[in-house]
Amino acid sequence: MKTLLKIISFLGLGLVVVPAFLVFAGTIAWETHATLMLVGTIAWFATSPFWMQEEMPEEPA
Repeated sequence: MKTLLKIISFLGLGLVVVPAFLVFAGTIAWETHATLMLVGTIAWFATSPFWMQEEMPEEPA
């Protein structure tokens, strides 16, 4: 399950980074860029907290 969450998180992160370069290069329109970045941001923030949280160590008795 964590592997799937990591994959979705990194795909979302890619959707945040890659469209900026594509707009700069003139490959995609600004509206497409904004939509892709919104989808990527939602994917990143929806999935990353579940696999990035640290496991709490058990307290010794």
